[in-house]
Amino acid sequence: MAQFEYTAKNATSGQILKGTMDVPTRDEVVAFIRKNRMILVSVREAPTQLSFKMPGSRVKTRDVVIFTRQFSTMINAGLPLVQSLSILAQQTENKTLKDITKAVVYDVEAGNTLADALAKHPKAFSGLYVNMVAAGEAGGILDTILMRLATFLEKNDALVRKVKGAMVYPAVIISVAIIAVAVLLVFVIPTFSSMFASVNMELPLPTRIVIGASDVLTRFWWAIVLGAVVLVLGFRSYYGTPNGRKNIDGLLLRAPVLGDLLRKSAVSRFTRTLGTLISSGVSILDGLEITAKTAGNRVVHDAVMQSRQSIAGGETIAGPLQSSGVFPPMVISMISVGEQTGGLDEMLTKIADFYDAEVDVAVSALLSLMEPVMIVVLGVIVGGMVVAMYLPIFDMVNAIQ
Repeated sequence: MAQFEYTAKNATSGQILKGTMDVPTRDEVVAFIRKNRMILVSVREAPTQLSFKMPGSRVKTRDVVIFTRQFSTMINAGLPLVQSLSILAQQTENKTLKDITKAVVYDVEAGNTLADALAKHPKAFSGLYVNMVAAGEAGGILDTILMRLATFLEKNDALVRKVKGAMVYPAVIISVAIIAVAVLLVFVIPTFSSMFASVNMELPLPTRIVIGASDVLTRFWWAIVLGAVVLVLGFRSYYGTPNGRKNIDGLLLRAPVLGDLLRKSAVSRFTRTLGTLISSGVSILDGLEITAKTAGNRVVHDAVMQSRQSIAGGETIAGPLQSSGVFPPMVISMISVGEQTGGLDEMLTKIADFYDAEVDVAVSALLSLMEPVMIVVLGVIVGGMVVAMYLPIFDMVNAIQ
């Protein structure tokens, strides 16, 4: 059984009637309306919202980009809005996005604006997306706005991938180091420890430290795991507070090498987001609020919100951004010039293009520095443990000679 919602008109009084029916097919709803001498206005299958409530059903950026580009092409070609959405719902491969698009079609047919219909599905369409669509609807340039959105999402996704890619290598090396040390301490070191205990000899300090670490890990592994879980939960809880997030994000921005990468990516994301919103007709106040929410860093968020308050008070954006310490003087100067000349959106886009290239350079610098550092650290840890266990053997050989 499927649930259908219908709208019909009383043939005598002209009164509009709405209702729902659980029937196998749409034809049975039509037959029911005709049987009761009513005029059919519309009938549609009620959308299911189950998939939107399931955790982890967020739509990937790549799927939204494809959806947006195809949507823009169809609107530009003159297809009606509902027909375009219906086609997208049929050909979208992502199951969650397919169901969301069907729900959007239903809401638009019911009289809602496209922006209002999209706003009901934040897992697929962000506040930035919804506000730009609203601006496109109001200005009659929806196809142009959708194309800008697709380009913005692609570049923003590429930026996020670059930053995440820079984190993959050190994460892998650290994971390998932890596994290697754990295997040595749990399986290898106890064998050496038993051998040294059988000869009853005094062990060097490095050897005693490694054997002690092995004993602690084998006996109290559960306490170590529990402590790690508590530490992670405590960190997440602290990071969830406004002050905690601000302190940690500020610390990351001040970190050597990594901080430079995060700062440049934050500047790129801020300028591209705000530039895209302003060029699409979104007001500067709304644009700054949306940009702050998508900043990804509490320090940047607070600086942008202070800029919004500054604008609301009749002042400029540049002042609060400069006081944050995140934005370089060149960026502040270019934003100030853009405000004075009335070409802020173009200036922001130029800054974003420049810092996209700077992020590439920063990622390369981080990786080139991380590779030798991680190799040395891994070599020192594992090699140091091996040497510590062979020191007593060298002492035994020298004593025999």
